[in-house]
This record gives sequence, C-alpha cells and structure tokens, in this order.
Amino acid sequence: MDSLSDRIRAAAPHIVEVRRRLHRIPETGFNEVRTAALVAGELAALGLPVRTGIAGTGVTALLDSGRPGPTVMLRADMDALPIPEATGLDYASEHPGCMHACGHDMHMAMLLGAARVLAALSAENPAALRGRILFLFQPAEEGPGGAQPMIDAGVLDDPRVDVCLGAHVWPEIPAGFVGVKPGPLMAAMDRFELTVLGRGGHAANPHLCVDALETAAQVVGALQRVVSRMTSPLEPVILTIGELHAGTAYNVIPGEARMAGTVRAFAPEVRNLWEQRINQVAGGVCAAMGATHRLDFRWCHPAVINDPRAAALVRRAALDAVGPARVMEPVPTMGGEDFSMFLQRVPGCFFFVGCGGPGVAPVHNPAFAPDESCLPVGTEVLCRAAVQLCAGWDVPQAGA
Repeated sequence: MDSLSDRIRAAAPHIVEVRRRLHRIPETGFNEVRTAALVAGELAALGLPVRTGIAGTGVTALLDSGRPGPTVMLRADMDALPIPEATGLDYASEHPGCMHACGHDMHMAMLLGAARVLAALSAENPAALRGRILFLFQPAEEGPGGAQPMIDAGVLDDPRVDVCLGAHVWPEIPAGFVGVKPGPLMAAMDRFELTVLGRGGHAANPHLCVDALETAAQVVGALQRVVSRMTSPLEPVILTIGELHAGTAYNVIPGEARMAGTVRAFAPEVRNLWEQRINQVAGGVCAAMGATHRLDFRWCHPAVINDPRAAALVRRAALDAVGPARVMEPVPTMGGEDFSMFLQRVPGCFFFVGCGGPGVAPVHNPAFAPDESCLPVGTEVLCRAAVQLCAGWDVPQAGA
C-alpha cells in the first residue's frame, strides 16, 4: 500500500488544481451544468465509462476490475450555496451570489483524485482490485435533495451497489485529521412552513382584528417548548424558526404571518412526532387567539447512521493514511446530510476529513476557505477504504 501513498502525493497538485477550477464555477442544486461537464471530462480522460444527466445533472463513472467482488460506491456532492463569496481568494467564485461555502468543491476534487489514482493502479496492476468501484457525483445535497432522485434513476441497481462511502470536509477538525464514527453521526433533517391566518385591520382598532403577527410570535415561543417540555431531555433535538414574515406597513395589523423552520433529531420515534406536535401546539395557540393555521411539513432525509463494519474498515484506512494520533471519533452533529438516503438502502460509512486551522471560518459562511492540505488526506482514505472494501466485503448471494 506504500505505492498508493506515492501515487497520491504525485496526484496532489492536480487535485488542488481541479478543486480551484471547481471553486470558480459554483452552481446551486440541479443547476450544476458546468460543474457536471468538468467532472465528466476529468472522468472520461481516465478512460472510464461515464454516464451524465442522471436525475438532471448527476454523473457516474465505473471502474470494473473484471474480477469477482463487491460494488463499492464512492459519492461526492456537487452543488454550491446562494451565498456571495467574501474569501478574497484569487480563484474565488466567478458566479455572483453563489459560492462553494460547504466544501463540495473539495469533495469532488478528492473523489476525482481517487478515481485518477485507482484507475491508474488497476491499469498497471490488474490484481490490485476486485469487483467494481462506482464514482458518483450527486446534485442538490443542499436542497431540494439529489440523493433520492439518483436512487430513483437506478444508480444503486446496475450494477447493484453493496456498500457506499462518502466524506465531508469538517472545519471543527484540524487539517490532517480524520473523523470516523460507527452508528449515529448526523441528525435527521426536516423542514416546515407554518402560516398563521388572522384578520387584518387598522392599527388603531386591534379589538376589531385578529393579529396574525402577535399570534405568530406566541407560536414561535410555544414551539420551543416542544423541545424543552414534550421530548425527553436525553434525546438530542432541535427546532429552529429561521424565517418570520408579516406585515406591510407600520399602521396595519397583519392578517397573515408566515414562518419557516427546521427540526432535527436522531431517534425515528422522536422524528415521527414532529408534524403532529407542531400542529397540536400551533393549533392550540391560534385557537386561543381566534386565528387558524396551515402547516406544510416536508420530510427531507433521515439520520446518517454508519454501518459498524463499514466504519471499522474506513477507520483502518484512515489509520494507514494518517496514523493513530490523527484519527478520532467525532461528536455527532445536528447537521443533516442526504447521504443518509443511500445508507437507508445499502450499508456504508460517512466520515469527516478535517480542514480546520487558525482563521478557517465555519461552513455556510461567506469567508469559508478550508485548508487545502486536507485534499490528499481525503483522497487517500477514500482510496484505501475502497481497496479494502473491494477485498473484504462479502457480496450477498442471489435470493439471500
């Protein structure tokens, strides 16, 4: 495996260069046209069969060893965020109002690097791999969610995927470190829009109105008690209202107020109660105030739950890549990831690649500029894990 490290060191400048090209052309979910073209071009240059246009802008490439073994899927997300960039980098976004503020350019570069290294390894040493490696580039992770449309398009079926891996750069972990954890890693994420319907009128006549804004303010406060008084204090849960819109003038009592928020949890039994609880609480407050409400609850994706065996293999790959002093078990996060949709169907592992350091801003921040020294680290873990999984993952027998 030492030759693998040598290959990755040799590929590192190209991986960084590709990341910077991707960083310049950020595109939001299902609009990743230039991004997908760049990705497809890199994969085609390796001589791999490439599929494009999957679920709109998704891309896959297959490395088939020609030897019996499992199909291992390696996934990267492609979309950017509608955030104006403020990094000052000389390779900053060329698309005004759009930025790779969550590291998806890093994920694509690491996976393209893995494809480059593993394709060369297989060509020069056909006995180095068994089975198949599917390189999957997914649109719209940030929203509205591209994993499920790609699943619906059959990416897990032909060939049938046996195990899947994904990675996310993580600024809370120093560059050079890798975070691997079996079991729960990231929370289920759902969202909702709630409209309070009252009766508007003149600010001088509140007794003739039903104030939707004042009612909505009470609903916001009451919903926080779903967390503090209606769920177990031993369960990690979050309810956040991120938007509240009402009113058109200083002297008009609004007849309608709209709020939007997100709910997070790990336990399915907690997650499954959110819609009922929000309806119950909002309905009670609105009834007391003479208003009504309308709830649009959107189930997004479940928690990221890593398969213990897959996580152990990724941990072993990380140990080989960076050594025991730089492999850690991360604290679970309430952030969500639609990689969980793949994990609902096949076992796998999602892991963190540290990209933090002095002055590195958090993700979803206009100044987010991760430490690029993490790129070959992520590539090496993906490569080593893929090789180990191809060699040691049992393929279920037909009909089993």
